[in-house]
Amino acid sequence: MKRYIGDKAFYRRVFGVAVPIMIQNGISNFVSLLDNIMVGQVGTIPMSGVSIVNGLLFVFNLCVFGASSGAGIFTAQFHGSNDDEGVRHTFRFKVLVCLALTLAGCALFLEGGSTLIGLYLTGEGEAATAQGALDYGLRYLHVMLWGLLPFALTNAYSSTLRETGETVVPMTAGITAVTVNLCLNYVLIFGHFGAPKMGVEGAALATVISRYVELAIVSGWTHSHRERNPFILGAYRSLYIPGKLLKNIAVKGMPLLVNEFLWSTGIAFMNQCYSICGLDVVPAMNICSTLFNLGSVVYLSMGNAVGIIMGQMLGAGHPEPEVRDTNRKLIAVSVTSGLVFGGLMAAVSGLFPQIYNTTDAVRHLATQLICICAFMMPFGSYINATYFTLRSGGQTMVTFLFDSCFVWVCCVPLAFCLSRFAHLSILPLYAICQGTDLIKCVVGAFMLKQGKWIQNLTL
Repeated sequence: MKRYIGDKAFYRRVFGVAVPIMIQNGISNFVSLLDNIMVGQVGTIPMSGVSIVNGLLFVFNLCVFGASSGAGIFTAQFHGSNDDEGVRHTFRFKVLVCLALTLAGCALFLEGGSTLIGLYLTGEGEAATAQGALDYGLRYLHVMLWGLLPFALTNAYSSTLRETGETVVPMTAGITAVTVNLCLNYVLIFGHFGAPKMGVEGAALATVISRYVELAIVSGWTHSHRERNPFILGAYRSLYIPGKLLKNIAVKGMPLLVNEFLWSTGIAFMNQCYSICGLDVVPAMNICSTLFNLGSVVYLSMGNAVGIIMGQMLGAGHPEPEVRDTNRKLIAVSVTSGLVFGGLMAAVSGLFPQIYNTTDAVRHLATQLICICAFMMPFGSYINATYFTLRSGGQTMVTFLFDSCFVWVCCVPLAFCLSRFAHLSILPLYAICQGTDLIKCVVGAFMLKQGKWIQNLTL
């Protein structure tokens, strides 16, 4: 057991990186939970429309995350080797890619938003319910599009700050933004303090405003503290990125963007397969995913910490035995968090759905879905830590096969066939599809043992 337990210095370092990310993500997800509950008080149909749109926007969000993470592999290692110019070039790359993704995302959602939302409303149920969810979803989407640009730019700034060791400022900005979002939700959704009662559009407007607030904080601090962020000096004076670095990012980093796109679209496709089981599935899945997002904050934040710490160690040239030892202990912390919070999710599975203004059938279904997620959480935490470990050493093609290819080759066909041909009900269908993570655990353990991810990319 001692091989999996670090000393005080180890945990100070780990939690020094991870805790600010946990706090930011925890508060963000807690406010998202309250946001979700507030929309849920408007009714089941509005909640269904909003949850579908958020699932579609999830694809855009992960594409932005993947683009930033691809360059971020090099950012962390450049910082580890004290190369400010290298960090500057990776930041510039992030900004340009995020701008391109924003334009593409807006064009797609404006052109095909109605069709995309309608794909999730084909299950058994009343036609009026489906049409109502579609209408609410479109109203919500058209406001949310205004928040895509600030979200993307914030990601470019915040990820770079974290990768260069500054985790408090992104955390503070995130806390401020979600506080603004929560307060505006209360005012705009329900029409308090003389404001109009805007419902789902009020929820979207609150989110958009909060994203501009977050961008103002992280960008303002970065530019006003140039001595602590030397990478920002001259970052916007040109669009120049060295050809060699651009090629390296394309080879090592861009598979992450493709990976996040394929993985998120795969998850969206699977959710569409689940929705075929009935219109009650959409709100039940929304309730389940809201609690899961809150419960998984610690192990997901640990994944980010694993990537940052491993990247810095590899860039600084630490010996392989030390790198392996640190990684083993980091993964142990992550899996432990999955066990603890999975247990907490199971404990509140019957109580949490009661908060929502929905039917008993939806609440009961949500409870059962939450129990399945709770059981799988420790396995998900191991997979997440493994993914960030492999990525920190530039093994992006391997993680591409490990992650998105697995979803499209295994999970998507399984969900498609079981939902359309075997006509399974939602619970066995969902349990079988989630259970495929056990295969990824075995594959991930093998990849870690091989050690091909232990390499310095800055040389």
